Amino acid sequence: MDFTALILLGLAGLGIFSNNTPITVAMIILLLLRVLHLQNVFPWLEKYGLTIGIIILTVGVMTPLASGKISLNLIGESFLSWKSLLAIAIGMLVAFLGGRGASLMTSQPTIVAGLLIGTVLGVAFFRGVPVGPLIAAGILSLLIGKS
Repeated sequence: MDFTALILLGLAGLGIFSNNTPITVAMIILLLLRVLHLQNVFPWLEKYGLTIGIIILTVGVMTPLASGKISLNLIGESFLSWKSLLAIAIGMLVAFLGGRGASLMTSQPTIVAGLLIGTVLGVAFFRGVPVGPLIAAGILSLLIGKS
């Protein structure tokens, strides 16, 4: 087995250890692509993978709005409470930082491994969850004093 496959296997193991299913599944998919000699898919994944992931994440986050669980009245009320206004501001800040992060990951792919390992370790040792909107909610909870 080659060194890259061993790294992917190690990251999959960290995903299993930290109960981080998305990382585990992603590493297994990448391992399968290598084992099945489908490396010609990698350039396509590098180019479009992040965009596809963001689209899927956005669909998941916006589903309560689309399903009617979040009404137009509730959206309007978001502009009446200081906590909701703070949530909007933090959401904007996280989106801004996420955009910068996505650009950085694209322009400097060598840091992706460090980010991935840091995420897995954060999940494993600090009971974190590797999802952007939940991070924004966590920052908001620190600011408004809720756990």
